[in-house]
Amino acid sequence: MKLVSWNVNGLRACREKGFEDIFASLDADFVCLQETKLQEGQIDMAFEGYQSYWDYAEKKGYSGTVIFTRHEPLSVSQGIGIEQHDHEGRVVTLEMQDFYLVNVYVPNSRDGLVRLDYRMEWEDAFRQYVKHLDEKKPVIICGDLNVAHKEIDLKNPKGNRRNAGFTDEERDKFTTLLNEGFVDTYRYFYPDQEGVYSWWSYRFKAREKNAGWRIDYFVVSQRLCQRLVSANIHTDIYGSDHCPVSIEIN
Repeated sequence: MKLVSWNVNGLRACREKGFEDIFASLDADFVCLQETKLQEGQIDMAFEGYQSYWDYAEKKGYSGTVIFTRHEPLSVSQGIGIEQHDHEGRVVTLEMQDFYLVNVYVPNSRDGLVRLDYRMEWEDAFRQYVKHLDEKKPVIICGDLNVAHKEIDLKNPKGNRRNAGFTDEERDKFTTLLNEGFVDTYRYFYPDQEGVYSWWSYRFKAREKNAGWRIDYFVVSQRLCQRLVSANIHTDIYGSDHCPVSIEIN
């Protein structure tokens, strides 16, 4: 079974850059997108053999998530069940027969870290949400987590030490999640791999120079590790400032 996650940075814009052909070439069982930047009814997009489940932000042109799946879920939910956190279209959860799939677009702390305090609240609430799911059956979390966990996960760690996505606070929250029963699948397979990133700024020819960050993840319950087959970052795929990431699992 193949699962793909991709921050498309605007699905309509990505569509103009070949999204549908890329979707077909990925040939995945589940395709999870973040930052769709859509309201309901703003796009007519369907793929034969797939159902889609969306979470739209109330604010137009902002955030948004969707899962395309070949498999009928037992249940579907949007958000994390906490009113203050569920206005921005950040989470879609599918309950499958033997796991939960959680597609998430984690809030960005923004320039000047103006949203860092909120981000910390959100992190704690989201961690409790997935831990509650994990008590019932294993969890697969994927999406743009908006954090480079270790220095190995971005090109210029020293220069970005207090920038959004590489603060001690954000990195510590990710460590806490892992310490509470979850695994970063890419590092499970490639613990020391350097120079492989999933996001590059549109400025300064960052992608051309590979001056990137690894902020897109598949994180799974520890007990799923024995079922993992592979984890990949598809740096050859364009269409967004992020590239897709994927796992295969039995």
